[in-house]
Amino acid sequence: MAQIYISGEIPEAGYHRLSDYSYDVYKGEQLISEAELIEQIKEATALLCPLSTKVSARVIENAPHLKIIANYGAGFDNIDVQSATERGIVVTNTPKVSTDATAELALGLMLSLMRRIPEGDQLCRTTGFNGWAPLFFLGNELKGKTLGIIGFGKIGQAVAKRAKAFDMNIVYTARTRKQEAERLYQATYMPIDELIETSDVISIHTAYTKETHHLFNEDTFPKMKKSAVLLNLARGPVIHEEALVQALKKEQLAGAALDVFEFEPQINDELIQMNNVVLTPHIGNATVETRNEMATLAAANIKNVLAGEKALTPVN
Repeated sequence: MAQIYISGEIPEAGYHRLSDYSYDVYKGEQLISEAELIEQIKEATALLCPLSTKVSARVIENAPHLKIIANYGAGFDNIDVQSATERGIVVTNTPKVSTDATAELALGLMLSLMRRIPEGDQLCRTTGFNGWAPLFFLGNELKGKTLGIIGFGKIGQAVAKRAKAFDMNIVYTARTRKQEAERLYQATYMPIDELIETSDVISIHTAYTKETHHLFNEDTFPKMKKSAVLLNLARGPVIHEEALVQALKKEQLAGAALDVFEFEPQINDELIQMNNVVLTPHIGNATVETRNEMATLAAANIKNVLAGEKALTPVN
């Protein structure tokens, strides 16, 4: 029997798919350490790892029997893919299944910021309010606002689809133009600088690369409308967090909503204190439906590779 190591608990759907194999699961309260991961996968032929597990070159070098690293997540920047490739190890991820859940959260964060929902909830739970009044607790509607989407892949397009239901105007930037998507969502392509200057809401859905590291920084924020808000549901380091804090203090933008953080899981203390900032704990795809699909896909990749077949969603 092949030995599979799972470096964090996953939904039952994944275990069920692997029921024909022997496997061990890490159940510690803290993230698994590099040393423990190395110890546990010495004899393993497959590793199924959550996005939070760091699979370094050192880990890979100490797993001589490993045939596949199945990442439980759409991204794979937690894995040294080059080291895995050099040793003939297949790396897979779980793309596409996260699309709808992440897009839904993006709209939720937009509404939360524009209509001040978390702020209103906190007010009701603490000091309370004096009743309805014409000028009390005003927010802004999504209708008629320009949504700038950075990264127009599956998730970016799913956000555009939902935003059209709110009568938003869609602009986007991406490495390549998406003419079919432009037609479907009446979206307009713009260079990133023009998008930043034009948009009322900016939603980040780009991949994390060297080029997108600190894409939003101290030079970027002054270009935004002072009334604009910024959402990040991609990767934390796309935004220079300290620069964001300073920009919010200077009122260079009206607010921000972050589901990911530059030094995750640590969150900047000043962001926590700001009323015009909405924070969620990396829950873009945290729905029962999506997490079950992710577990099933990760397990299916392992089964295919161990059976000598092609992986369903390889990244190398």
